Amino acid sequence: MSGLGRAGAAAWRGAARLVPAGRRDWVEAIWAEAAEVPPGLRRLAWRAGGVRLIAREAVTVRRAGGLLLFAAAVAAAARAAWPGSSASLATPAERVDVVTMVLLLAGLPLLARWCLGPPDSRPARWLRIGCYAALLALLPARAAVERFSYTPPRGSAELRVYLLAGGTTQRVPGGSDIIILVVIGLYLGAILWMTSRRARIAPATLAAGVIAGVAFGLVMYTVAPLGLSKQATNPWLPGSDIDPLMLLAWLLLLGGPVAAAVVADRRYTAASSSPPPAGDRIRQTTVAALLTSMTGALFVTVAGFATTLAMIKAAWLRNWLYHGQHLLYGVRNLSANLKNAPAIAYSHQLTGSADTGAFFAMLIIFPLITLVLNIWVALSVWSGDAAAGRSDPRPGGGGPPGPEPAQDPPDGGRLAGLADADAGLAAALPGIYEPGPGIEQDPLVAAAPR
Repeated sequence: MSGLGRAGAAAWRGAARLVPAGRRDWVEAIWAEAAEVPPGLRRLAWRAGGVRLIAREAVTVRRAGGLLLFAAAVAAAARAAWPGSSASLATPAERVDVVTMVLLLAGLPLLARWCLGPPDSRPARWLRIGCYAALLALLPARAAVERFSYTPPRGSAELRVYLLAGGTTQRVPGGSDIIILVVIGLYLGAILWMTSRRARIAPATLAAGVIAGVAFGLVMYTVAPLGLSKQATNPWLPGSDIDPLMLLAWLLLLGGPVAAAVVADRRYTAASSSPPPAGDRIRQTTVAALLTSMTGALFVTVAGFATTLAMIKAAWLRNWLYHGQHLLYGVRNLSANLKNAPAIAYSHQLTGSADTGAFFAMLIIFPLITLVLNIWVALSVWSGDAAAGRSDPRPGGGGPPGPEPAQDPPDGGRLAGLADADAGLAAALPGIYEPGPGIEQDPLVAAAPR
């Protein structure tokens, strides 16, 4: 075969891999029948028809369309986050963040598909799509907020506030950026594993974790839409107005993962035809609990950055959130003639952009709290399984072996004993008792061991 023929065969095999496994035999048959067609344009037309039939496969078209849409979304997010020739002092760090995020979003899904397998359920696919969408939205929002934080303003009063807030330091890629990127990579990798075929996570487990996580994220975002500092913690609900939501947020932070784990365990156990092993149950409860905290933290982070960016851009939102004259950051140190409305508005913007670091702290702290709680849940599942005797496959949960039931001797032994008894009676009663013809002449009796 010529080099061109080998290249064509390799290209055809690569195209055949895009077809579902149930239709690959059909594709290979089309390729094999091409050898029966006369060479030249007719054979080329035959193979072109086969390629057209492959392209018509709905699964292939949908997969290709999804890949193109995902690539376009990544490119658009990277383009929006890429820093231009502005006066921002965060340009080098922003470029490193954008390149690293694009590599994570492009490389980890492919690696997970090769090593762990694709998602095999609708909740798994939707969870992956939601994770991609959240990270793609976070990339430009974070870049825009940090670009505002490190760009010196033009007004004299605003510049004075900027300098008093310590805005002269140039931001370079450092330890905090590495930690944030590692945490985002761990989130993406964990969700890819949870939704993979090899992880064997039930769809009900994923649904329980996501629902509990979204509920927790909504409450937490209502409590802290602009961070957790005293200057910016929910200025639209001041004083004791925020206390009921704070109590609900604590209850969901501590009880939400536990509730999701319990629901996932019950659904998984009810769906099994036999009592599942303790290891499988612990895996389901762990994933449900971690997914609750991860979903909630990611929801708060994306929504918080989006709200902060909207507050920076929209004056009406800023006035609604910071109703009243809040003197934040360096405004208190300004002279009376500089405490004007633009300086106060800029202090609100600068405060909100600086407090977004608390969202990344939530990404780390919430899963750690869940891990501590999940240890208690796993121990409860393990102890309950051991108490029920499910770890011992023997009936009755084991115990010392009892006496074995008596077994009947084989047929040959019974027949041999009957023949011996018949011969003994004939010897003891000569002339009176004779062996029956059906005993000694029976082939089973004759062949029986004596």
